[in-house]
Amino acid sequence: MTKEKRHLCMSHIKGKNTRPEWIVRRFLFHHGFRYRLHDKRIPGSPDIVLSRYHTVIFVNGCFWHSHDCLHAKLPKTNTDFWEAKMRRNKERDADNYSKLYSMGWNVILIWECELKPSRQNDTLENLISFLRKMIHQI
Repeated sequence: MTKEKRHLCMSHIKGKNTRPEWIVRRFLFHHGFRYRLHDKRIPGSPDIVLSRYHTVIFVNGCFWHSHDCLHAKLPKTNTDFWEAKMRRNKERDADNYSKLYSMGWNVILIWECELKPSRQNDTLENLISFLRKMIHQI
């Protein structure tokens, strides 16, 4: 792949309303949960904000957020750039999570690989059971 072609491909990757995000949102809505999307008033602009439960959900792409799985391999070219970028992403994420915790928010992280067909049902059922526990605490 040429440098220009890779640049074109990478520039077309979306940051909002991704397929993994849609999967989680549809599941939550189907189970009666209502939410806001990408609230810029909250640190990190979480993908899903459940204000009633004081909970935010981040649906992270394994590559972009350096998850420790098969889908998070660094490109073999321009590795210095990618290592620095991924390090900054992880630092920014950690900073946002600590701000949210200090503000009293519950933070849920869902990784893209956890929404693959073989693991999707377990991941979403665990999410719902966590949120139902939150309902009983309110």
